[in-house]
Amino acid sequence: MASAMDIDHDVPTVLSVLRTEAPPDLAGDFYTMEDLWERRLWHQLTDVLVQFFQNPESVPLRTRVYTQFVGTFDSKINQLKLVSLGLATSATFQDKSEALEFMTALAEKVNTPASQDAYVYAQIETAQVKLQIQDLDGARVTLDSAGAILEKFDSVESVINAAYYSVNADYYKAKADFAAYYRNSLRFLACINVTDLTLTAQRERAYDLSIAALLGESIYNFGELLLHPILDSLVGTEFEWLRSLLFVLNAGAISKFDELAPRIATLPILQTSNEFLRQKICLMALIEAVFQRPASDRTLSFHTIATETRLLLEEVEHLVMKALSLGLIRGSIDQVGERVTITWLQPRIMTKDQIESMRQRLLEWDSSVKQLGVWMENSGKDVWAAS
Repeated sequence: MASAMDIDHDVPTVLSVLRTEAPPDLAGDFYTMEDLWERRLWHQLTDVLVQFFQNPESVPLRTRVYTQFVGTFDSKINQLKLVSLGLATSATFQDKSEALEFMTALAEKVNTPASQDAYVYAQIETAQVKLQIQDLDGARVTLDSAGAILEKFDSVESVINAAYYSVNADYYKAKADFAAYYRNSLRFLACINVTDLTLTAQRERAYDLSIAALLGESIYNFGELLLHPILDSLVGTEFEWLRSLLFVLNAGAISKFDELAPRIATLPILQTSNEFLRQKICLMALIEAVFQRPASDRTLSFHTIATETRLLLEEVEHLVMKALSLGLIRGSIDQVGERVTITWLQPRIMTKDQIESMRQRLLEWDSSVKQLGVWMENSGKDVWAAS
């Protein structure tokens, strides 16, 4: 086996060979790499390597650049950036088992007390490869291990958080856990600039989030998604109606939901959950009916709820009990009087239309208070005059 010194002496030769095989646009990078390597300017060299690996034309050369060049000084550079170079290399492997072996070795290499952030990053991306080979249990174990370390950090690079939530989202998508996918996917988007994603990636994410929001058993507030620009990527596509459906569901607009029913039938994943979606729109209609009423007037008759939700009168109590069990509302049911008193409504992120509706109610309340003040003042004057 060649010594480190022998490898160092071979570096100029390695770079020369790679340079002759590189596309013309990348040939100059190898001269820069050799110059920075000879001067031991590791930081600058790392930046050049990052740019090189980000160039799509570098794909055929990445493995050899990483193993024959970067491997000669990998302990001298930023370990987090070393992992990013490793990821770019791993992405070129056709054999995912080979990619897993590569990422596992990389994770162990950076598993030192001084580079735990890089270790976590490598672990997360190792879990991603495990997902690609359908090793869901292995991916979960690796993600949980990475998450336990992440919890101990006071702060961490956004790229690590983004990777953690992204891979978790992919895991829950594979498990068809819609609510967990929804939460992790939104957290991933909070860690990145959406415009850094390709338009195709934005649309795929928006589609998956829409399906998750619709089918998530614990998701009854879509405000955060409805206000997110990712959803606008569906505009002008064949799935723009999904975006519309989310707004309809959030508003509890049953008539508009019925108008979109033919579209729902075109997606098997939604068609098979049609009964659940029907219950969900009824629950949203109930929530919206309560939300639109002032806190002092939230006792609704069964007949009112039946009208708002378009249910039969005998179905109302079951719907209310479902809303209570899901924690969407708190209150009590008067079965004899056929009334429901709502004392609490689940907090929600409001859309602009809902905010405007609340503003109007506050203006009306303010006007009523002023009128009451004037009446009391005038009444006081009348009493004073009479005395």
